[in-house]
Amino acid sequence: MKNLIGRRQEQSLMKMLLTSNDAEFLAVYGRRRVGKTFLIKSVYEKEIVFQITGIANASTAQQLTNFLTSIKNADPGLPFDQVPANWMEAFGMLRSFIEERKEKKKVIFFDELPWIDTPQSDFMMALEHFWNSWASSEPGLVLTVCGSAASWMINKLINNKGGLHNRVTRRIKLMPFTLSETEAYLKSKNILLDRYQITQLYMVMGGIPFYLKEIMPGRSAFQEIDRLCFTEGGLLVSEYDNLYRSLFSNAEKHLTIIEALAKKPKGLTRDELIKVSGLSNGGNTTKAITELNESGFINQAFPFGKKMKASLYRLSDPYSLFYLKFIKNNKSAGEGSWISRIDHPSWRAWSGYAYENICFMHISQVKKALGISGVYTEVASWKSREKGIQIDLLIDRRDHIISLCEIKYSKDSFTITLAYKAELEKKLAGFRTETQTRKAILLTMLTTFGVEENKHSLGFVQNIVKMEDLFEN
Repeated sequence: MKNLIGRRQEQSLMKMLLTSNDAEFLAVYGRRRVGKTFLIKSVYEKEIVFQITGIANASTAQQLTNFLTSIKNADPGLPFDQVPANWMEAFGMLRSFIEERKEKKKVIFFDELPWIDTPQSDFMMALEHFWNSWASSEPGLVLTVCGSAASWMINKLINNKGGLHNRVTRRIKLMPFTLSETEAYLKSKNILLDRYQITQLYMVMGGIPFYLKEIMPGRSAFQEIDRLCFTEGGLLVSEYDNLYRSLFSNAEKHLTIIEALAKKPKGLTRDELIKVSGLSNGGNTTKAITELNESGFINQAFPFGKKMKASLYRLSDPYSLFYLKFIKNNKSAGEGSWISRIDHPSWRAWSGYAYENICFMHISQVKKALGISGVYTEVASWKSREKGIQIDLLIDRRDHIISLCEIKYSKDSFTITLAYKAELEKKLAGFRTETQTRKAILLTMLTTFGVEENKHSLGFVQNIVKMEDLFEN
C-alpha cells in the first residue's frame, strides 16, 4: 500500500468490502483535489483488475476509445481490437473480461465517472444494466466509482431515481484532512512547522492534500501563504473559479451563495440567504444549497430548540473565505503581502471567523477534550430575540449539561476583561431565560493558547479547549 496519511475510517470500510460475501458498489465523492483517486488506488492497488479514467470534455466516441485502451492495458492478450459501438457493448466486453479473471477479490474502478457520462451516450443505462443484470450477483466483486463533479455524483448516482436507485451499497464522502492528518502529512514531506503555523495554513487552505502538497520545507507558513496566494502564478491565486466550475454544472448559483455567506460570518437562514443573494426561492436554489452543503463548502447549524427551517447556513470552506476576503480584489501582491496584513482589523476579523470554522470541523476533538466522547450530544446554535446576542456553538449533552462555547483566536493566552465578562454573563442569562432550560450551563472557552487566569476567569470559565486539543486523532 502507498504511504497513505490518515483516512482511518475510510480505509477500514474499504478493506471490509474485500471481506464481504456479496458484490459491493462503492461510490466515493467529495470536492476537487481532496484525494479520492489516491485513496482508492492506495487501498485497492493489489485488487484493481480494471480501471478507467474519464476524459474531461471528450466525446462519446473518444470515451469509448479510452475504454478499449483501458481494457487492453488490463490484459494486452484480450481479443478485443474494435472500439465498442456503444456502452452496452463496452460493458459486455468488461463482463467477459471479468469472468475470465481467477482472483477471488476483483475491484473495477471508474475514475471521474461524471466525465464518462457524455450527453446522449446512454452510459448510465448501460451501467445500470451491467450492475443489475450481472455484477450485483458476483461475490468478491467491488465496483468502485468516484468523481469530483459533486452535482453529478449526488444527483445522478447517490440519489438516482432510476435503475440504480438504492443500488450503491456503500458511499464515502471524502472530507479534507483534519489538523492531525495535516500535521502528519506535512511531517511526511519533511515540513516541520509548529502547530500555530500549521493552524495558520489550515485557516487559509483547509486540509486539502493537493494544496498542502505545494508547501515547501524550510519556510514559514506566512512565507508560503505569500507565495501561493499573492504571487503571480501562485496555485491559489486562480483556483477559486476553477474549483466551483469543475464541481457544479451552472455554477453561478453556487458562487452567488458562497459570496453572500462570505459577507455574513454569523450565518444566514434560508430566507435571509434568498434575500441577500437575490436568488429565486425555488427548486434550483434549494438544489444548489444542498450540493454545497453535501460537498462541505457550507455547513448547516441547527438552532437550539427550534425547527430545522430556522437553521443557519455558514460558509465553512477556509480557502473560499480567504480568497474572497484577501485575494479576489487584492491590489498589492508579491513577497510580504500577507505578513503586512497581520494585526490589521480585517485580519483580526477574518482570523476569528476562520478559527471558528476550524472548531466546527473538529467537534469530535472538542468533545474528547471535554471528556464526553461517549456522551450523546447535539450541536446547535442560538440567537436571542434581543438584537446582537448570538451563540454560535452549543453542545447539548445527554448528561443534562449544555456546554456553551465561546471561540476566540489570539496569538497568546486570551484575557477575559471586566467588559467581556459582562457580555458573557448577558449571554448566559439571556439563554437561560429565553430557553427555560433546566440543564446546567457550563461556559467553555475554545482558544488557541488557553485563557489567562485572572479574577474575571477564575470560577467563571468552566472548561478550556486549546488549539493543541484540536490536533488529537
